[in-house]
Amino acid sequence: MILVRHGQSEFNVIFNETRQDPGIVDPGLTGEGERQAGAAAESLAGRDLRRVLASPYTRTLHTAEIIAGALGLPVAVEPLIRERCFFACDIGSPRSDLTGRWGHFEFGDLPERWWPEPDESEEELAQRCRKFRAAMALAEDWRHVLVVTHWGFIRGLTGEAVANGTVLPFEL
Repeated sequence: MILVRHGQSEFNVIFNETRQDPGIVDPGLTGEGERQAGAAAESLAGRDLRRVLASPYTRTLHTAEIIAGALGLPVAVEPLIRERCFFACDIGSPRSDLTGRWGHFEFGDLPERWWPEPDESEEELAQRCRKFRAAMALAEDWRHVLVVTHWGFIRGLTGEAVANGTVLPFEL
């Protein structure tokens, strides 16, 4: 499996400069974030990837759209790999808004309001990571899956803190 942190978002630009939550709900990618997603796609070309799982946030869906488009892969939305709900950027957009933009993605049974209440605990994040790991262990194709997700989820799953656009191979 390969994990990718979404490209730089509007939130990341301000937060990285000020270290304060700028209050941007479900931010989109910046031009740099789109470039990072394109670079990730280039680095993944030639790998035996068969599908993409993406978190339901705008920044991950846009990143997945760029990568999957370049690689010709289908995208399924997976709420288990969402960000730890801690900042304003971790408040999501309703399913109806997301399907309006990414109607060609598979949204499964994602509810209209799918994001958790703020201040998700580290233990709740750890439980989600364990649940995702267990589900992927049952998937026969897990070695051929690209997961477009977030800093907090990647840290919870692997212990690694990665920059925007990072491509990280991961063994179950």
